[in-house]
Amino acid sequence: MNQHATVSQAKLKIGHSACPHDCPSTCALDVELLSDNRIGRIHGDRTNSYTAGVVCAKVARYADRVHHPDRLLKPLVRAGGKGEGNWKEASWEAALDLVAEKFIAAEEKLGSETVWPYFYAGTMGLVQRDGIERLRHAKKYSGFFGSICTNLAWTGWYMGAGALHGSDPREMAKSDCVVIWGTNAVATQVNVMTHAVRARKERGAKIVVIDIYDNATMKQADIGLIVKPGTDGALACAVMHVLFRDGMADRAYLEKYTDDPKGLEAHLATRTPEWAAAITGLPVEEIEAFARLVGTTKRTFFRLGYGFARQRNGSVNMHAALSIAAVAGCWQYEGGGAFHSNSGIFKLDKGLLEGTRLRDPNVRYLDHSRIGPVLVNAPDALYGGPPVTAMLIQNTNPANVAPEQRLVREGFLRDDLFTCVHEQFMTDTAKVADVVLPATMFLEHDDIYRGGGNQHINLGPKLIEPPEGPRTNHFVIEELAKRLGVSHLPGFGMTEREHIDVMLGKRGLGDFASLKEQKWLDMQPDFETAHFLKGFGHPDGKFRFKPQWVGGAAPNKPPRNMGVAFGPYDRLPEFPDHVDLIEVADEEHPFRLATSPARSFLNSSFAETPMSKAREIRPTLLVHPNDADRLGLADGDRVEIGNKRGEVVLHAKLFDGLRQGVVIAEGIWPNDAHERGEGINVLTGADAPAPYGGAAVHDNKVWVRRPAG
Repeated sequence: MNQHATVSQAKLKIGHSACPHDCPSTCALDVELLSDNRIGRIHGDRTNSYTAGVVCAKVARYADRVHHPDRLLKPLVRAGGKGEGNWKEASWEAALDLVAEKFIAAEEKLGSETVWPYFYAGTMGLVQRDGIERLRHAKKYSGFFGSICTNLAWTGWYMGAGALHGSDPREMAKSDCVVIWGTNAVATQVNVMTHAVRARKERGAKIVVIDIYDNATMKQADIGLIVKPGTDGALACAVMHVLFRDGMADRAYLEKYTDDPKGLEAHLATRTPEWAAAITGLPVEEIEAFARLVGTTKRTFFRLGYGFARQRNGSVNMHAALSIAAVAGCWQYEGGGAFHSNSGIFKLDKGLLEGTRLRDPNVRYLDHSRIGPVLVNAPDALYGGPPVTAMLIQNTNPANVAPEQRLVREGFLRDDLFTCVHEQFMTDTAKVADVVLPATMFLEHDDIYRGGGNQHINLGPKLIEPPEGPRTNHFVIEELAKRLGVSHLPGFGMTEREHIDVMLGKRGLGDFASLKEQKWLDMQPDFETAHFLKGFGHPDGKFRFKPQWVGGAAPNKPPRNMGVAFGPYDRLPEFPDHVDLIEVADEEHPFRLATSPARSFLNSSFAETPMSKAREIRPTLLVHPNDADRLGLADGDRVEIGNKRGEVVLHAKLFDGLRQGVVIAEGIWPNDAHERGEGINVLTGADAPAPYGGAAVHDNKVWVRRPAG
């Protein structure tokens, strides 16, 4: 039987692609092609040096999504009240005509800025994700300040390093100590574990995991440090205090490569392990031991994630954690230094794809993290422009994933708002739309991908035919451009492959055909560049312990109409520190809530597949047993959590792998998976954190109690 299985597998036709989802791994894939329109299992490509043959279980079972019986297959037009679920089928021509008609009517009434194209990272493919910008610029629709995922983390990293790249992530396998900080890599970027575990097996390296609970990644660690949410900066400062105190700081490196090591040392004199223990909840001895490990292990690799930056002080936390590598001098060694994202190395020119030459600098931008306040016409969210009365939404599900869900839903249900959603499934956002268009999946169209968590540009060519009905994002943009009178402008009228040819050609990287032959391109900078041994990215070449939080360079600063910065930016610290910009627990809200990723979901994707739902079971709240005892809660009890934004019912799961006073809800379940039809993002805030915005989804003070009734 095993021999027969081997022979059958050998006869399988294999196609090559890349994972499209907003996971930094962007894995290189081998896809079993069973026919022209059907796939089998998906495997990681063993010949790709970062993917190394490993993919997450979600993507391995991608056939569950592609061939799902509930997949959208026909355009739908609302036939009853908004959100009531009554639809009538329409032809593509009729549906697109209606969308164009509504957009034109809205523009004639209130001007072009009343239309807001809205998208994000449901696909990371450049053509299918970013082509919507071309239509926006051509029509002078409201701009889209994409802030929800990266801004807090990228800003903190950039303030120190001055460039968005770092040590080659494959060097984790050559490290003697891998510090995985603020990312549950087992759930969200499994390839990190591939290289970290290799270092342990081959070199005896220690794996340290720093997070807010004992998650799947921490269970694989040699050392696990559980901190209270939003206190990572305090831990980082205490570690650096010990490095200076005990003579483990690399003073020669500091003098050559950093801006003010003496000022930093003086600042840290009071940031002792005892000080940090009171803030983080960690025992002093654990802080001391971690600092000694880093200080005595030159090949220490800091793999810094997104999760710990999703606090209102998240940029400060990222900058502080990154600063440890400079104090210890880890950057000088292979297998040492730090890494967060390589997004700055690829430099593909998307100008024609996005229509940037068509951009009018006077058109306002709106913050996509603040879609709730935008849609309920909050004056501070509209920046003096008209209300949003027409939207095209691709690649995102804001009625489920955006903060302050009650405002989001209230806005979508406005009678004067027309919404077209282009989707693969009937998501929470599609349910409140006026027109729903069926979308293709990544194996059914051509696209190109960049791996922010590694160094590869990957091609994702069309491998199978879609079912009858779904159309690509590119098709929708092109067809609307024809109806809206802008299809003659540069960038329109081109195929996906032609856009890919342009982007690759301008970078001197060949074209679609050559990349299809190669499968991927390794864009990793040389060792000295990646490790900043030629200087950091700031004009003086120095790592900045003293960031220029406002006014300096940053990867994604607010456009001119949005002001110079957001939030209480005047409270951002001069040096690495802990700053209570977070929602600190109080008497009315004695708990801190984080909304961490679930292993079987990816944001709102995969929540529709049977295996993922079966593994996650139901929406739960992790509660420390001592807290549960005080609240009179038993394992499995219904539990209500809430704050000024609303309240949600989940089921308690007693769990001692977190600090008392902290509760965690894993995963973004569909809203209707919850007892009252409202999901966890009812509780998260849409205020823009300092200095350049984002979504502080792990930073919420809440009360916890038994629900009435």
